[in-house]
Amino acid sequence: MWESETESVGGRDYGNGDFSLSKPSVKNDGFELKGNSWYVATDIPSDLLVQVGEVNFHLHKYPLLSRSGKMNRIMYELRDPDLSKMVLDDLPGGPEAFELAAKFCYGISVDLTAANISGLRCAAEFLEMTEDLEEGNLIFKTEAFLSYVVLSSWRDSILVLKSCEKLSPWAENLQIVRRCSESIAWKACANPKGIRWPYTGSKLAPKVSSPNWSDVKDSSPSRNQLQVPPDWWFEDASILRIDHYVKVITAVKVKGMRYELLGAAIMHYAAKWLPIMISEHGSGLTADEGGNSSSSSGSSWKGGLHLIVAGTKDNESSAVQAKDQRMIIESLISIIPPQKDSVTCSFLLRLLRMANMLKVAPALVTELEKRVGMQFEQATLADLLIPSYNKSESMYDVDLVQRLLEHFLVQEQTEMSSPSHQSFIEKHYERGTGPNAKMRVAKLVDSYLTEASRDRSLSLTKFQVLAEALPESARTCDDGLYRAIDSYLKAHPTLSEHERKRLCRVMDCQKLSIDACMHAAQNERLPLRVVVQVLFSEQVKISNALANNALNEAGGDTNYQPMVPNRKTLLEGTPQSFQEGWAAAKKDINTVKFELESVKAKYLDLQNSMENLQRQFDKMTSRQKHTSAWSSGWKKLGKLTKTTMFENQNTGPETPTAGGAEQTRKIPRRWRNSIS
Repeated sequence: MWESETESVGGRDYGNGDFSLSKPSVKNDGFELKGNSWYVATDIPSDLLVQVGEVNFHLHKYPLLSRSGKMNRIMYELRDPDLSKMVLDDLPGGPEAFELAAKFCYGISVDLTAANISGLRCAAEFLEMTEDLEEGNLIFKTEAFLSYVVLSSWRDSILVLKSCEKLSPWAENLQIVRRCSESIAWKACANPKGIRWPYTGSKLAPKVSSPNWSDVKDSSPSRNQLQVPPDWWFEDASILRIDHYVKVITAVKVKGMRYELLGAAIMHYAAKWLPIMISEHGSGLTADEGGNSSSSSGSSWKGGLHLIVAGTKDNESSAVQAKDQRMIIESLISIIPPQKDSVTCSFLLRLLRMANMLKVAPALVTELEKRVGMQFEQATLADLLIPSYNKSESMYDVDLVQRLLEHFLVQEQTEMSSPSHQSFIEKHYERGTGPNAKMRVAKLVDSYLTEASRDRSLSLTKFQVLAEALPESARTCDDGLYRAIDSYLKAHPTLSEHERKRLCRVMDCQKLSIDACMHAAQNERLPLRVVVQVLFSEQVKISNALANNALNEAGGDTNYQPMVPNRKTLLEGTPQSFQEGWAAAKKDINTVKFELESVKAKYLDLQNSMENLQRQFDKMTSRQKHTSAWSSGWKKLGKLTKTTMFENQNTGPETPTAGGAEQTRKIPRRWRNSIS
């Protein structure tokens, strides 16, 4: 039984939530339950059977007809005075609420609590138990208890709103939901220093559908010197169903609560009902605790995305869970404060991942993407790797990242062109953001491209479009982009020369570090033209460095201008010389290639000639081994004789000339040499 304050309303005593009639119409000793049937403990036999659901109530007509307008109307419409049975299957609150209403009609004491007041109030409205039939009827008493007891208590307002989940639309039509939401909102917006009521706090009790009020914290300064934190109400409000939670957050927003607290409350709720979100903002829960809390008894929202992903044997149950999860996500998206940084970017990306998986309404997904674009520089690579749920697409949703980047650039451009641009710059400089946001996004995009490029199904066009989406000023160093290009070339070895050149065109060789240039100069996957550009850029850097050193040693020369530091300025400043230099370098490369091929051909010819000479030498050596010196000498003499006779025939009867005399003198020399 609820222990609450004693309230006096219009002379009627509501001590401890008990009330009864001073003039009972039928003497009885109470109700008795036998099986699924209730009986009145009285000597008068019952003359009316009321069936509510699967429970039967054996009652008397007079006590009910004297206080219920609906009972009177049913009897009048049927025009059957002997009617002995009524079926009330659509009664709000079910058999439990009708049991209390019947006891009230018999004058039995009824205990009003936060758990049964909403059902009893709706049942009284259904049975039309108004003041026209009896003064102090059930509608009046339950309404007074709601207004003077429940709405003045923090925990009772939470519990009553929780109990309204099964009373739609009666609870909404009777304004119970609205009044409880307003009461919760007023107390949540109160100054924490003035809070004197107990609350659950940040500790989550698993497997409960309502706060464990026996373990609540007493924030009274006399008992607890700890200061009440601003998020003291998060846990208590998070037990509500999503539609009621939206009403509470809306009311809190109207009361003027800071958007940072609203965002933190939304993230807390998501961590409890969507276990995949738990690791985002450190709620202190584990996956098991999140699953247990979301599957608590008495709640129709048995959340847990892991249940949907893993699947269940019952397809219908899985579909219901997916529908519930989709409703939670759509509702959370609609109540996120519009201010930037009200929630973290990581939370938004996790919510976006689930929204894509559960096929949330496209308009809400677009709105969520714009919210991510507002604070895209805060994203991390792990949260950005959102899989593509279309089987025909690549492994990761590259199109989604492209849209997020476009929203970020649009937001940056809007802020730069706004009248308050100066204050915006000063604000973000103080926070360490602003101009550095694009640089952080550039590093993030390069890391994402490196990871996504390993997917063989990623097209070159998507890679190029995403890499070129950022302006050149966003990247001070292209090492990350070069790493992504190299990773893409490794995963796509079948690219043509034209495609490789097109891929490398997104990179500026002038922005590569020394280590990246050394790697690129030896990278066989890069086109030759890119390697030359890398070497040329290194030459420019070395020349500038040497010139600066020489200038510093010489005492400084103000008229000195270093070589062009980047590709764009180089092309614009000295386009003709650059083109001539490139043409000369290309010509030198072709000349070196031609000379190398010529040297290779000459080497092969010399090698063949050497082999022929070696074979001839071997043959001559083998013949000399089988002949003596005399036989060799006679053979040479015979050859010499034949040669002399041939020369004489050619000269004929002419007079021997000096040449002939000289030739004649040479013969004996050869003869002597041959014999000796």
